[in-house]
Order: sequence, then structure tokens, then C-alpha cells
Amino acid sequence: MSSSYRENNEPLSLAGFSHIKRYWDKLHDTYTAKILPGQYYVTRNEEAIVTVLGSCISACIRDKSAGIGGMNHFMLPMTNVEFSGKNVRLSEAARYGNYAMEMLINDILKNGGDKRNLEIKLFGGGKIIANMTDVGERNIEFALSYLKSEGLTSVASDIGNSFPRKVYYFPLTGKVKIKRLRSLHNNTIIEREKVYMDDINKAPVSGEIDLF
Repeated sequence: MSSSYRENNEPLSLAGFSHIKRYWDKLHDTYTAKILPGQYYVTRNEEAIVTVLGSCISACIRDKSAGIGGMNHFMLPMTNVEFSGKNVRLSEAARYGNYAMEMLINDILKNGGDKRNLEIKLFGGGKIIANMTDVGERNIEFALSYLKSEGLTSVASDIGNSFPRKVYYFPLTGKVKIKRLRSLHNNTIIEREKVYMDDINKAPVSGEIDLF
């Protein structure tokens, strides 16, 4: 697949993703899209996607043949519903998780991907928020249940434990680089996720989205 570039050699983003901040990453010698909680990004360009995860989950998904892929960053609203088997779709939280996953997958498919060729990797779900030790685990449980319900599998993962992660994903190759943040020098990650959690608890996504 060919890519389009601006005059400064910055690759053009796909339709619907111009709002995502991108920058030149000197360490990896490539343009990089930075996604925040609640965002996702899909590309067919030779560029990276980066995010920092605490309790949230990121799915890194690509079509190995079509040369297109992306990453999301999501958390479930709080709920007492257990996620297992087919019940994964029954709660507001599950619908929100479905939305986060299916928006990413749908954009990959509508830009030339094929569900049969999808390669999936999962990251995050750390236990970093005090007094909410189940948040990361519930996010992990949902992500794994979702993949199972859709007949998909994860080929690699780094999930759980008690530390946040900085994740770089390179969709064209499927390569992932992870930096485990053993110590937090400030509360940026925790505060960002608390704000995000408050937002989705107030207005969780409802309804279903059909896969192509």
C-alpha cells in the first residue's frame, strides 16, 4: 500500500484521525501518534503509535497482509456485572468495551483489512489506582472475553501486575516496545485515568456496533 506525505515528509493521517497528535520521535526515527485514554488511531503509514497505560488496556491490532493497523486505549465503566462467555455484551460496561474494540477493528477493515488476517496483542491492566485494585483485572477479563466471543486470539500480551507501561506499536511490522514504569515520579497517569473513569461513568456508551 502506498502512503501520502506532507511537504515536511509527515505522513498524512487516514480520514477521521487528523485530531490525533503526532510528533517526530528521534529515538525511533519515525513519526509517532500519541493516543490518550478513550482514543484510538489507525494507520497504513510507516509510523509508530504510543500511549501510557495504567489500569487501562490497549489492543494493538493489524492486518498482516494489508499493511494497516492501529491501537486503542480504553477502560470500562465501573459495574458489578461479571464478564464471562456470552454475557460480555449484556452490561453498559460491556457495550462500552465493545465500542472501544469494534471502532478500532471497523476502521482497520474499512481501510482494506480482513478479519481473517488480524494479529492482536494486548497490554496494560495494571493495578495502580489505590482502593480500586480490581479495575485493571476487570479490563483484562473483558478484553480476553471479547476476543473469545469474536473468535479472535491474542498472539502476545503484557497485562496485569502493579506497574504502568509505556507502549510503542509499529503497525506495519507488528513490533511492540514496552517500557515498564517501575516508579511514578508524579501522579499524571493516575489523575488522567481518574478523570477518564469519571467521564465514562457519567455517560457510558450504549448500543451495539456491527462488525463488517
